[in-house]
This record gives sequence, C-alpha cells and structure tokens, in this order.
Amino acid sequence: MRAIASIPQKITDLKTLCFKVAAWRATGKTIAFTNGCFDILHEGHIYSLSQAAKEADLLIVGLNSDASVKRLKGSDRPINHEQSRALIIASLAIVDAVILFEEDTPLELIEALLPDVLVKGGDYTVEQIVGAKEVMANGGKVVINPIVEGYSTTGIIQQIKSSYS
Repeated sequence: MRAIASIPQKITDLKTLCFKVAAWRATGKTIAFTNGCFDILHEGHIYSLSQAAKEADLLIVGLNSDASVKRLKGSDRPINHEQSRALIIASLAIVDAVILFEEDTPLELIEALLPDVLVKGGDYTVEQIVGAKEVMANGGKVVINPIVEGYSTTGIIQQIKSSYS
C-alpha cells in the first residue's frame, strides 16, 4: 500500500517537529538534518539527500522559503515555489520531515532540534558550516558530503535559457 496521504504530513512547523523529534528520540532513533533550496531537484540533490539519510535513522530537511531563496540566489529564483518544493522533498521515501525556514541560514532550526548528525554537501570545512558548533557541543557530529559534479540548479536554468536563445 502506498502512503500517499502521509506525504503532506511530513511538511511541518517547528513546534510539531520538536514534539516528533522528542518522540523519535524516546524510541532510541537518531536524527540527521540537512538543508537547502532544492529549487529544481536533480541527481546531485538525490545523492546528497541519500547520503544524509544514511547517517541516522531519520532525516529532517530544512527548506529555504521563497523569500530566503530570493535573498540568496537572486530575484529570478526560486523557479518552483516553496510549497511545491516542500511537497517534492516530502515525497521522497528517504525524507522523514520537511520544515521551511525564512532566515538565510537554518541556525535557529538546528539550535531547536539539535540533530545527532548535521549533514552538508559541498566544499565546506566544519568551521564554515552553520550550526556545526552547536551540534558538536551537544555530542553530535558533522558530515560533509562531496558535490556531484555536473549537476546544479543554476546550470539547468542556464541550459534551458540557452536552448531558447
């Protein structure tokens, strides 16, 4: 049986998510957290999310709001609005919860949730990762996954634009 009805229920607010995290931890589950814009989902995103999901029993994805994406990526982004992006991420079997955040970084979410594992994709050092200090101070770990070369939302957008030029 498909759990299609449960997909929108994965998209949650902070208060509800804190209750879920407490319940998960009470049953001995470990929590991983990652975040991003996930504007146009591609193979690199799937790889990054899959790697993050391997790090703990449950995976929470922090999703930049539309306003946050605009500030970070420019006025022509996002391509897909936040509810669409949240629904797509929530529909992935490897994702257990999705939460939107308005800020430019997920620091407030990380401080509230204190995941066991904070996962970030890219060319970062632990010192550069928002929330790393807080997670490690709480006994958690930080994992940096490599970027899959050749896949980027910006690249996809440029390819689409050039095919219509």
